[in-house]
Amino acid sequence: MQVLTSPRNPALKEVRKAVLRGSQTSDGLCVAEGFRLLEEALRIDCEISTVFAAESVRSAVDSHVKGLKQIRVLALPDDLFHTFSSTEASQGVIALVRPPAWTLEQLFRGQSLVMVLDGVQDPGNCGTILRSAEAFGSTGVALLKGSVNPYNPKCLRASAGSVFRVPLVSGLEERLLLAAIEQRKLDMYALVSNGEMDVRDCKFERRCALIVGSEGHGVSERLRAKSVDVRIPTVAVESLNAAMAAGIALYEARRQRMAHP
Repeated sequence: MQVLTSPRNPALKEVRKAVLRGSQTSDGLCVAEGFRLLEEALRIDCEISTVFAAESVRSAVDSHVKGLKQIRVLALPDDLFHTFSSTEASQGVIALVRPPAWTLEQLFRGQSLVMVLDGVQDPGNCGTILRSAEAFGSTGVALLKGSVNPYNPKCLRASAGSVFRVPLVSGLEERLLLAAIEQRKLDMYALVSNGEMDVRDCKFERRCALIVGSEGHGVSERLRAKSVDVRIPTVAVESLNAAMAAGIALYEARRQRMAHP
């Protein structure tokens, strides 16, 4: 285990840049902070190039990666670790993980239930949607251009590891996604506060795409023109948080599919 003491170390500088940008490193690795994400990446056998460990948790990190010679472990003083941590109450461990490479085709496998993020920019919302997508059986998540990077460190934490398991493709052009959906003849549902159809009346047992729009502007007009507008009935509250709305709709889709296998 190598020990780092200089804040100017190139490896640390690379992590800082990725955290500040909310993206991957220049080598395409995502910054996964916390023992939960390290354990999830190890469990599904993702490539892990480096693990940074604060001195206070050095032995705990060592026990996690013991015997895995392909993983480089770098220890550093706690105060230095906290200068590039992306959390206020850090657990003292950061792993650089290469996320799985998914194709658009994989999102449409089987009885497709594709979650589409149209301009969702909050990493917490994105991560929560990814977690709900896995929990309720979505076949994949498509993030259109303008949406947050799903490998933003905050998004990774909110997903609790689902980001490594759910097939996802980000940075998609709207026209490319529409062509893929139309080619496969999926039904399209757009979540909007004043939708004409109650979410309970959707035919989620069919192959379909479920679209959630940006926090500020909602689903784009072009996508809505191809979709059925769907509402989630509420009392006294006009609209729901994007992640909450997506989770409720995905739950309803799962309920219907279990009732009509």
